[in-house]
Amino acid sequence: MRQLANHERIEGLMRRLGAVARRAARVYFTGGATAVLYGWRDTTIDVDVKFVPEHDELFRELPRLKDELQINIELASPMDFIPVPEGWEERSPFIRLEGKLAFHHFDLYAQALAKAERGHAQDTADIGEMLRRGLIEPGRARAYFAAIEPLLYRYPATDPVAFRKAVEGFFS
Repeated sequence: MRQLANHERIEGLMRRLGAVARRAARVYFTGGATAVLYGWRDTTIDVDVKFVPEHDELFRELPRLKDELQINIELASPMDFIPVPEGWEERSPFIRLEGKLAFHHFDLYAQALAKAERGHAQDTADIGEMLRRGLIEPGRARAYFAAIEPLLYRYPATDPVAFRKAVEGFFS
């Protein structure tokens, strides 16, 4: 059974992915990995990543790293669940460079809105921490939602009315 991913294991993932990358790419962390690296959580169940561009050598390395580091790694980002406006790459805070890979946190507003849409207890706590730490601002989160709301029809699993209520509740 794999372990919870802590700061040390996520750091190891960055180092090892950076060592095998033959071409430049960006790696975006989402959810629990962001929470652990920012320091408001000690661990996360899995490390959610997105590669841009997608290089086979990175995907091929994941099964081995999952076993060696004893962590769960998932290919996931907010854009799998909600619309994400253009420019998300520029809004994604830089973590560091490892070899040819630039590591970033996926756009924090997209992360917060995806958490609001899902609404689990841990999501609520994470949004609270993002607000408390000044990583996101309520007004900007509401504006971000207004920009994506017309595109929600592309995400049939998302209930637009419930999503709007959640955003109003979190960011009023």
